[in-house]
Amino acid sequence: MATKKDKKRKHCYYCVNNIPSIDYKDAVTLRRFTSSFMKIAPRRRSGLCALHQRKVATAIKQARIVGLLAFVPK
Repeated sequence: MATKKDKKRKHCYYCVNNIPSIDYKDAVTLRRFTSSFMKIAPRRRSGLCALHQRKVATAIKQARIVGLLAFVPK
């Protein structure tokens, strides 16, 4: 029987791939951190660290305003 300690921990996409900055114009990468309903994914699902989760959330909001990401699904 698995306990909470046995679960495999997700690693931050930006820390693992050594990506220095998060660009709001990179809609393809930001799309992976949204759900099918275009909601921003929580940390437990996205696996991001707290610093990058905050930056990704800001970048997604900026991309929505510019028109690169949708506010709602089609």
